[in-house]
Amino acid sequence: MQNRMMQSIPVGTNTLTVAVIEDQSKIRAGLQVLINGTAGYRCIAAFSSMEEALSRLEGLEPQVILLDIGLPGMSGIEGVPRLKGRCPGAAILILSVYDDDGRIFAALCAGADGYLLKNTPPARLLECLREVVDGGAPMSLEVARKVITLFRECRPPEHSEHELTPHETRVLRLLAEGHNYKTAAAKLGLSVNTVSFHMRRIYGKLHVHSKSEAVAKALRSGIVR
Repeated sequence: MQNRMMQSIPVGTNTLTVAVIEDQSKIRAGLQVLINGTAGYRCIAAFSSMEEALSRLEGLEPQVILLDIGLPGMSGIEGVPRLKGRCPGAAILILSVYDDDGRIFAALCAGADGYLLKNTPPARLLECLREVVDGGAPMSLEVARKVITLFRECRPPEHSEHELTPHETRVLRLLAEGHNYKTAAAKLGLSVNTVSFHMRRIYGKLHVHSKSEAVAKALRSGIVR
């Protein structure tokens, strides 16, 4: 009912439209108040889970989807590509408490257009909504620093013949560091099934048949160090 009521609010031609996906009701309500209380912005929908958003977003066409990561059920990271498919014209801006390397890397590799921490000041958050619509990739300062470090760490060897994606390299690196599928999934903010999917692709590209073979070959080849 709440979403249908928000759809009836008139939206000006120059108004930036936002959908919010956030499971904590106080934060979700606060974001709606901030956005709707600012000239030139309108929150046209707010959802408490990824499943609810995917079932009700069709036809709304927000310009920005402001997305939490730690959602009940499907995580925000796993939902990013699905949101891209459902709302191809929308920019996806992460708003999360998580600032660990794994989740940042996984969210950006999944297709997020920017990554902000929840301690972002309200005025800056509103600026970032405009920035991401204009083609920018807004990030909190702490996140931007981590992205630079991750980029350097995950740079593939110059003569790599295996064509692993950066995300596959990240998974393989965690396994080489001693993680199992479950702890690697937790580090990346993914499900164990998603990590298993990545590993099946890695096996095919490296022409191996087990985790130990994949890690050994990656170390020998310089894919991970």
